[in-house]
Amino acid sequence: MTRARTSYGLLTSQDQGGGDKKQGLPPNIGKNQFNFRIIKRKAWINEKKKRDNKPTTIYAATYGGGLSISTDGGTSFVTRLGNTLTYGVYVTGSNVYVGTSQGLRISTDGGTSFVTRNVANSGLGNNIVKNVYVVGSTIYAATFGGGLSISLDGGTSFTNRTVANSQLGSNSVNGVYVVGLKVYAATNGGLSISLDGGTSFANRTVANSQLGSNSVNKVYVVGSKVYASTNGGLSISLDGGLITPFTNKTVANSQLGSNFVYGFYVVGSTIYAATSQGLSISLDGGTSFENRTVANSGLGSTTVQDVYVANSTVYVGTLSGGLSISTNNGTSFVNRTVANSGLGNNNVTGVYAVS
Repeated sequence: MTRARTSYGLLTSQDQGGGDKKQGLPPNIGKNQFNFRIIKRKAWINEKKKRDNKPTTIYAATYGGGLSISTDGGTSFVTRLGNTLTYGVYVTGSNVYVGTSQGLRISTDGGTSFVTRNVANSGLGNNIVKNVYVVGSTIYAATFGGGLSISLDGGTSFTNRTVANSQLGSNSVNGVYVVGLKVYAATNGGLSISLDGGTSFANRTVANSQLGSNSVNKVYVVGSKVYASTNGGLSISLDGGLITPFTNKTVANSQLGSNFVYGFYVVGSTIYAATSQGLSISLDGGTSFENRTVANSGLGSTTVQDVYVANSTVYVGTLSGGLSISTNNGTSFVNRTVANSGLGNNNVTGVYAVS
Protein backbone atom coordinates (compact mmCIF):
# COMPACT_ATOMS: atom_id res chain seq x y z
CA MET A 1 0.00 0.00 0.00
CA THR A 2 1.35 3.40 -1.01
CA ARG A 3 0.82 6.26 1.44
CA ALA A 4 1.36 9.94 0.72
CA ARG A 5 0.91 12.84 3.10
CA THR A 6 -0.29 15.95 1.27
CA SER A 7 -1.79 19.27 2.28
CA TYR A 8 -5.16 17.51 1.93
CA GLY A 9 -4.41 14.75 4.40
CA LEU A 10 -3.14 11.18 4.20
CA LEU A 11 -4.07 9.52 0.92
CA THR A 12 -3.65 5.82 0.16
CA SER A 13 -3.57 3.60 -2.91
CA GLN A 14 -4.60 0.02 -2.31
CA ASP A 15 -2.80 -1.38 -5.37
CA GLN A 16 0.68 -0.20 -4.27
CA GLY A 17 0.92 2.31 -7.14
CA GLY A 18 1.65 -0.23 -9.85
CA GLY A 19 -1.65 -1.83 -10.77
CA ASP A 20 -2.76 -5.39 -10.11
CA LYS A 21 -0.70 -7.47 -12.51
CA LYS A 22 -2.49 -10.67 -11.47
CA GLN A 23 -5.71 -9.24 -12.91
CA GLY A 24 -3.97 -7.88 -15.99
CA LEU A 25 -4.43 -4.24 -15.09
CA PRO A 26 -1.91 -1.77 -16.57
CA PRO A 27 0.81 -0.65 -14.20
CA ASN A 28 -0.33 3.02 -14.21
CA ILE A 29 -3.87 2.33 -12.93
CA GLY A 30 -2.81 2.77 -9.30
CA LYS A 31 -1.33 6.16 -10.07
CA ASN A 32 -4.54 7.20 -11.83
CA GLN A 33 -6.66 6.16 -8.85
CA PHE A 34 -4.28 8.00 -6.52
CA ASN A 35 -4.53 11.20 -8.58
CA PHE A 36 -8.32 10.86 -8.80
CA ARG A 37 -8.57 10.84 -5.02
CA ILE A 38 -6.49 14.01 -4.81
CA ILE A 39 -8.68 15.69 -7.44
CA LYS A 40 -11.87 14.68 -5.61
CA ARG A 41 -10.47 16.02 -2.35
CA LYS A 42 -9.45 19.31 -3.99
CA ALA A 43 -12.90 19.66 -5.55
CA TRP A 44 -14.59 19.08 -2.18
CA ILE A 45 -12.37 21.66 -0.48
CA ASN A 46 -12.99 24.22 -3.23
CA GLU A 47 -16.74 23.68 -3.06
CA LYS A 48 -16.69 24.07 0.72
CA LYS A 49 -14.71 27.32 0.37
CA LYS A 50 -17.32 28.61 -2.07
CA ARG A 51 -20.14 27.79 0.36
CA ASP A 52 -18.31 29.31 3.32
CA ASN A 53 -17.43 32.48 1.41
CA LYS A 54 -20.84 32.91 -0.23
CA PRO A 55 -22.37 36.20 0.95
CA THR A 56 -25.44 35.83 3.12
CA THR A 57 -28.68 37.22 1.72
CA ILE A 58 -30.51 39.18 4.39
CA TYR A 59 -34.20 40.04 4.35
CA ALA A 60 -35.17 42.79 6.80
CA ALA A 61 -38.83 43.65 7.34
CA THR A 62 -39.07 47.31 8.27
CA TYR A 63 -41.89 49.41 9.67
CA GLY A 64 -42.71 51.94 6.96
CA GLY A 65 -39.74 51.16 4.73
CA GLY A 66 -40.86 47.98 3.01
CA LEU A 67 -38.66 44.91 2.73
CA SER A 68 -34.91 45.55 2.61
CA ILE A 69 -32.78 42.92 0.86
CA SER A 70 -29.00 42.62 1.01
CA THR A 71 -26.98 40.17 -1.08
CA ASP A 72 -23.61 41.17 0.36
CA GLY A 73 -24.02 40.29 4.01
CA GLY A 74 -25.56 43.61 5.00
CA THR A 75 -23.15 46.11 3.46
CA SER A 76 -25.87 47.50 1.20
CA PHE A 77 -29.62 47.03 0.79
CA VAL A 78 -32.25 47.47 -1.89
CA THR A 79 -35.83 48.19 -0.88
CA ARG A 80 -38.88 46.33 -2.12
CA LEU A 81 -42.57 47.10 -1.45
CA GLY A 82 -42.06 50.84 -1.12
CA ASN A 83 -43.07 52.36 2.20
CA THR A 84 -45.23 49.43 3.24
CA LEU A 85 -45.44 48.44 6.90
CA THR A 86 -43.86 44.98 6.97
CA TYR A 87 -43.82 42.71 10.01
CA GLY A 88 -42.46 39.25 9.29
CA VAL A 89 -40.65 37.45 6.49
CA TYR A 90 -40.15 33.81 5.55
CA VAL A 91 -37.92 32.52 2.75
CA THR A 92 -37.68 29.15 1.08
CA GLY A 93 -35.62 28.86 -2.09
CA SER A 94 -36.54 31.75 -4.39
CA ASN A 95 -39.92 32.20 -2.70
CA VAL A 96 -40.23 35.14 -0.31
CA TYR A 97 -43.30 35.62 1.90
CA VAL A 98 -43.81 38.94 3.68
CA GLY A 99 -46.47 39.80 6.24
CA THR A 100 -47.58 43.40 5.74
CA SER A 101 -50.33 45.84 6.70
CA GLN A 102 -51.81 45.35 3.24
CA GLY A 103 -51.95 41.58 3.11
CA LEU A 104 -49.52 38.76 2.44
CA ARG A 105 -46.96 39.59 -0.25
CA ILE A 106 -45.51 36.64 -2.17
CA SER A 107 -42.50 36.64 -4.49
CA THR A 108 -41.31 33.69 -6.56
CA ASP A 109 -38.18 35.42 -7.88
CA GLY A 110 -36.21 36.15 -4.74
CA GLY A 111 -37.98 39.38 -3.95
CA THR A 112 -37.77 41.20 -7.27
CA SER A 113 -41.55 41.25 -7.77
CA PHE A 114 -44.52 40.43 -5.56
CA VAL A 115 -48.20 39.52 -5.75
CA THR A 116 -50.61 40.48 -2.99
CA ARG A 117 -52.99 38.12 -1.22
CA ASN A 118 -55.64 39.85 0.85
CA VAL A 119 -59.15 39.63 2.22
CA ALA A 120 -60.75 40.58 -1.11
CA ASN A 121 -58.86 38.34 -3.54
CA SER A 122 -58.02 35.25 -1.51
CA GLY A 123 -60.18 35.16 1.63
CA LEU A 124 -57.34 36.09 4.00
CA GLY A 125 -58.62 36.55 7.56
CA ASN A 126 -57.30 40.10 7.86
CA ASN A 127 -55.03 42.28 5.75
CA ILE A 128 -52.67 42.82 8.69
CA VAL A 129 -50.34 39.80 8.61
CA LYS A 130 -47.92 39.65 11.53
CA ASN A 131 -46.04 36.52 10.59
CA VAL A 132 -45.95 33.62 8.14
CA TYR A 133 -44.77 30.01 7.99
CA VAL A 134 -44.61 27.83 4.89
CA VAL A 135 -44.40 24.07 4.33
CA GLY A 136 -44.39 23.14 0.67
CA SER A 137 -47.47 24.73 -0.90
CA THR A 138 -49.18 25.19 2.48
CA ILE A 139 -49.02 28.72 3.88
CA TYR A 140 -49.88 29.66 7.46
CA ALA A 141 -50.51 33.39 7.89
CA ALA A 142 -50.82 34.88 11.38
CA THR A 143 -53.29 37.75 11.03
CA PHE A 144 -54.21 40.50 13.46
CA GLY A 145 -57.92 40.11 14.15
CA GLY A 146 -58.72 37.51 11.51
CA GLY A 147 -57.28 34.40 13.10
CA LEU A 148 -54.87 31.95 11.52
CA SER A 149 -55.28 31.84 7.74
CA ILE A 150 -54.25 28.60 6.04
CA SER A 151 -53.78 28.09 2.30
CA LEU A 152 -53.24 24.68 0.72
CA ASP A 153 -52.65 26.04 -2.77
CA GLY A 154 -49.72 28.42 -2.39
CA GLY A 155 -51.83 31.40 -1.40
CA THR A 156 -54.56 31.42 -4.03
CA SER A 157 -57.24 30.84 -1.38
CA PHE A 158 -57.32 30.70 2.43
CA THR A 159 -59.38 29.05 5.14
CA ASN A 160 -59.51 30.95 8.43
CA ARG A 161 -59.20 29.34 11.84
CA THR A 162 -60.71 31.46 14.56
CA VAL A 163 -61.96 31.47 18.15
CA ALA A 164 -65.44 30.59 16.90
CA ASN A 165 -64.68 27.71 14.55
CA SER A 166 -61.46 26.23 15.91
CA GLN A 167 -61.15 27.25 19.59
CA LEU A 168 -58.17 29.45 18.82
CA GLY A 169 -57.03 31.41 21.87
CA SER A 170 -57.53 34.75 20.13
CA ASN A 171 -58.16 36.01 16.61
CA SER A 172 -55.09 38.21 16.99
CA VAL A 173 -52.24 35.88 16.03
CA ASN A 174 -48.64 37.08 16.33
CA GLY A 175 -46.66 34.03 15.26
CA VAL A 176 -46.97 30.47 13.97
CA TYR A 177 -44.80 27.37 13.78
CA VAL A 178 -45.62 24.00 12.22
CA VAL A 179 -44.23 20.49 12.67
CA GLY A 180 -46.12 17.90 10.63
CA LEU A 181 -49.77 18.07 11.69
CA LYS A 182 -48.91 20.05 14.81
CA VAL A 183 -49.64 23.75 14.46
CA TYR A 184 -48.55 26.19 17.18
CA ALA A 185 -50.15 29.65 17.13
CA ALA A 186 -48.88 32.47 19.32
CA THR A 187 -51.94 34.59 20.10
CA ASN A 188 -53.01 37.43 22.36
CA GLY A 189 -55.06 34.88 24.30
CA GLY A 190 -52.46 32.20 24.91
CA LEU A 191 -50.49 29.57 23.01
CA SER A 192 -52.87 27.58 20.82
CA ILE A 193 -51.80 24.08 19.82
CA SER A 194 -53.42 21.91 17.14
CA LEU A 195 -52.68 18.25 16.56
CA ASP A 196 -54.81 17.98 13.41
CA GLY A 197 -53.30 20.51 11.04
CA GLY A 198 -55.23 23.46 12.42
CA THR A 199 -58.77 22.14 12.42
CA SER A 200 -59.06 22.47 16.19
CA PHE A 201 -56.88 23.92 18.95
CA ALA A 202 -56.21 23.46 22.65
CA ASN A 203 -55.22 26.71 24.34
CA ARG A 204 -52.42 27.01 26.89
CA THR A 205 -52.68 29.97 29.23
CA VAL A 206 -51.41 31.42 32.49
CA ALA A 207 -54.28 29.71 34.29
CA ASN A 208 -54.04 26.18 32.91
CA SER A 209 -50.34 25.78 32.16
CA GLN A 210 -48.47 28.57 33.98
CA LEU A 211 -47.55 30.33 30.76
CA GLY A 212 -45.62 33.51 31.45
CA SER A 213 -48.35 35.66 29.92
CA ASN A 214 -51.38 35.12 27.72
CA SER A 215 -49.85 37.60 25.27
CA VAL A 216 -47.61 35.31 23.21
CA ASN A 217 -45.43 36.89 20.53
CA LYS A 218 -43.53 34.03 18.90
CA VAL A 219 -43.30 30.25 19.17
CA TYR A 220 -40.65 27.72 18.17
CA VAL A 221 -40.51 23.94 18.52
CA VAL A 222 -37.60 21.51 18.39
CA GLY A 223 -38.31 17.90 19.30
CA SER A 224 -40.50 17.92 22.41
CA LYS A 225 -39.31 21.38 23.48
CA VAL A 226 -41.67 24.30 22.95
CA TYR A 227 -40.42 27.87 23.35
CA ALA A 228 -42.90 30.75 23.64
CA SER A 229 -41.88 34.40 23.94
CA THR A 230 -44.44 36.25 26.03
CA ASN A 231 -45.01 39.58 27.75
CA GLY A 232 -44.14 37.76 30.96
CA GLY A 233 -40.84 36.14 30.02
CA LEU A 234 -39.68 33.21 27.92
CA SER A 235 -41.84 30.14 28.57
CA ILE A 236 -40.39 26.67 27.92
CA SER A 237 -42.09 23.27 27.82
CA LEU A 238 -40.20 19.99 27.66
CA ASP A 239 -43.17 17.82 26.69
CA GLY A 240 -44.80 19.45 23.71
CA GLY A 241 -46.69 22.06 25.69
CA LEU A 242 -49.77 19.95 26.38
CA ILE A 243 -49.01 17.98 29.54
CA THR A 244 -47.02 19.64 32.31
CA PRO A 245 -46.82 23.37 33.09
CA PHE A 246 -44.34 25.68 31.38
CA THR A 247 -41.17 26.90 33.06
CA ASN A 248 -40.74 30.65 32.79
CA LYS A 249 -37.42 32.42 32.36
CA THR A 250 -37.61 35.96 33.71
CA VAL A 251 -35.59 38.93 34.92
CA ALA A 252 -35.85 37.64 38.47
CA ASN A 253 -34.85 34.00 38.02
CA SER A 254 -32.65 34.01 34.89
CA GLN A 255 -31.27 37.54 34.48
CA LEU A 256 -33.31 38.05 31.32
CA GLY A 257 -32.99 41.63 30.06
CA SER A 258 -36.75 42.18 30.28
CA ASN A 259 -39.87 40.10 30.72
CA PHE A 260 -41.19 41.53 27.45
CA VAL A 261 -39.78 39.02 24.98
CA TYR A 262 -40.72 39.79 21.39
CA GLY A 263 -38.80 37.08 19.59
CA PHE A 264 -36.00 34.57 19.97
CA TYR A 265 -33.76 32.11 18.15
CA VAL A 266 -32.49 28.76 19.41
CA VAL A 267 -29.30 26.95 18.33
CA GLY A 268 -28.70 23.86 20.42
CA SER A 269 -28.49 25.00 24.04
CA THR A 270 -27.93 28.62 23.04
CA ILE A 271 -30.94 30.94 23.20
CA TYR A 272 -31.02 34.47 21.80
CA ALA A 273 -33.96 36.41 23.23
CA ALA A 274 -35.15 39.72 21.75
CA THR A 275 -36.40 41.79 24.68
CA SER A 276 -37.51 45.36 25.31
CA GLN A 277 -34.24 45.92 27.21
CA GLY A 278 -31.64 44.30 25.00
CA LEU A 279 -30.62 41.01 23.42
CA SER A 280 -30.39 38.34 26.13
CA ILE A 281 -28.14 35.37 25.40
CA SER A 282 -28.14 32.05 27.26
CA LEU A 283 -25.55 29.33 26.69
CA ASP A 284 -27.19 26.84 29.04
CA GLY A 285 -30.68 26.37 27.65
CA GLY A 286 -32.18 29.32 29.47
CA THR A 287 -30.93 28.76 33.00
CA SER A 288 -29.09 32.09 32.93
CA PHE A 289 -28.76 34.99 30.47
CA GLU A 290 -26.28 37.74 29.70
CA ASN A 291 -27.77 40.92 28.30
CA ARG A 292 -26.38 42.84 25.31
CA THR A 293 -27.24 46.51 25.06
CA VAL A 294 -26.23 49.72 23.34
CA ALA A 295 -23.79 50.43 26.14
CA ASN A 296 -21.97 47.10 26.41
CA SER A 297 -22.02 45.76 22.84
CA GLY A 298 -22.84 48.59 20.45
CA LEU A 299 -26.35 47.28 19.73
CA GLY A 300 -28.27 49.71 17.53
CA SER A 301 -31.10 50.12 20.04
CA THR A 302 -31.89 48.62 23.41
CA THR A 303 -35.37 47.59 22.20
CA VAL A 304 -34.90 44.40 20.21
CA GLN A 305 -37.80 43.18 18.07
CA ASP A 306 -36.42 40.11 16.34
CA VAL A 307 -33.30 37.98 16.06
CA TYR A 308 -32.02 35.45 13.53
CA VAL A 309 -28.81 33.39 13.42
CA ALA A 310 -27.11 32.00 10.31
CA ASN A 311 -23.56 30.61 10.04
CA SER A 312 -22.72 31.88 13.54
CA THR A 313 -23.69 35.42 12.55
CA VAL A 314 -26.34 37.08 14.70
CA TYR A 315 -28.81 39.46 13.03
CA VAL A 316 -30.85 41.69 15.33
CA GLY A 317 -33.79 43.84 14.32
CA THR A 318 -34.03 46.89 16.58
CA LEU A 319 -36.73 49.49 17.17
CA SER A 320 -34.86 52.59 16.00
CA GLY A 321 -31.23 51.59 15.48
CA GLY A 322 -31.50 49.57 12.30
CA LEU A 323 -30.20 46.04 11.79
CA SER A 324 -27.40 45.08 14.20
CA ILE A 325 -25.01 42.35 13.03
CA SER A 326 -22.55 40.37 15.16
CA THR A 327 -19.93 37.92 13.90
CA ASN A 328 -18.67 37.02 17.38
CA ASN A 329 -21.78 35.45 18.91
CA GLY A 330 -23.21 38.73 20.15
CA THR A 331 -20.19 40.18 21.93
CA SER A 332 -20.16 43.25 19.69
CA PHE A 333 -22.27 44.60 16.83
CA VAL A 334 -22.05 46.76 13.74
CA ASN A 335 -25.21 48.59 12.77
CA ARG A 336 -26.73 48.84 9.31
CA THR A 337 -29.02 51.82 8.94
CA VAL A 338 -30.80 54.03 6.43
CA ALA A 339 -27.77 56.34 6.35
CA ASN A 340 -24.91 53.87 5.96
CA SER A 341 -26.40 50.97 4.00
CA GLY A 342 -29.66 52.03 2.38
CA LEU A 343 -31.91 50.16 4.83
CA GLY A 344 -35.58 50.99 4.19
CA ASN A 345 -36.23 52.13 7.76
CA ASN A 346 -34.33 51.95 11.05
CA ASN A 347 -37.31 50.26 12.68
CA VAL A 348 -36.65 46.58 11.84
CA THR A 349 -39.55 44.33 12.83
CA GLY A 350 -38.39 41.02 11.38
CA VAL A 351 -35.29 39.44 9.88
CA TYR A 352 -34.42 36.31 7.89
CA ALA A 353 -31.02 35.28 6.52
CA VAL A 354 -30.05 32.70 3.90
CA SER A 355 -26.52 31.57 3.05
